[in-house]
Amino acid sequence: MGAKLRKVVLLVVGWAFIVAGFAGLFLPFLQGILFLMIGLGILSSQYLWARRIFEMARKRFPGTVQRVDRYLENIRNWVLRMFHRQPGQGN
Repeated sequence: MGAKLRKVVLLVVGWAFIVAGFAGLFLPFLQGILFLMIGLGILSSQYLWARRIFEMARKRFPGTVQRVDRYLENIRNWVLRMFHRQPGQGN
């Protein structure tokens, strides 16, 4: 249950943020870039292309990426709590 379900949850959440980010580029009430960055940050743990884009963005927009890093840490902790693990305890 653990590893496969965790991967699926990360992929679903990551892609949901990507979709929300694209919608946010056109809708005035969503933070499109922020959602895209969060989605890329989540997907960067699964996809090399997302990691590369996220690292390029880290160099170009360091302030935004610091903010995204805080959000990603909260999301990681939430996913770990879903699987009854404490941060720092293995996969």
